[in-house]
Amino acid sequence: MTLYIVPAIFLGVLVLSLLRRKDAYAAFVKGAGEAIELMAGVLPFLVAVMVACELFRVSGAAAALADIVAPVLAPTGLPPQLTELLLLRPLSGAGSLSVLENIYETYGTDTFIGRCASVVYGSSETVFYVSAIYFSKSEIKRLRYAIPLALVASFIGNIIGCNLCRLI
Repeated sequence: MTLYIVPAIFLGVLVLSLLRRKDAYAAFVKGAGEAIELMAGVLPFLVAVMVACELFRVSGAAAALADIVAPVLAPTGLPPQLTELLLLRPLSGAGSLSVLENIYETYGTDTFIGRCASVVYGSSETVFYVSAIYFSKSEIKRLRYAIPLALVASFIGNIIGCNLCRLI
């Protein structure tokens, strides 16, 4: 089914542009040019977020903070072995992927910790990365509750997901 979705959308856009008598190629080229301008404007924000995340992980600050936070997470049902992943996932996809790989090598993929790590990685978002992209081009300059709410929602989702893994 998914094999046919992209070609179907492509053909649908072409048919719609023909019916409306619009130049689909010119619109595509214009959109591609705007995308390049967008990426040039967003790139400094992305680089800043990625460098900060990598420094957080490589410096050992993430592991040290994970050791401090692990006992606090115990009542939530989250395994303490996932604390570093929980801290890095909102910051960096690549950094959290390397932590995920380490969890798989240490505990295996078919264990409770491995399944829970998969749920955390797959169901949460790199909040700061996405925020850097969206809000860098947005007219909104005061973010107020956007990032804290996204972090709380991600954390609650992680708790629910890991506790559901106990049932499997």
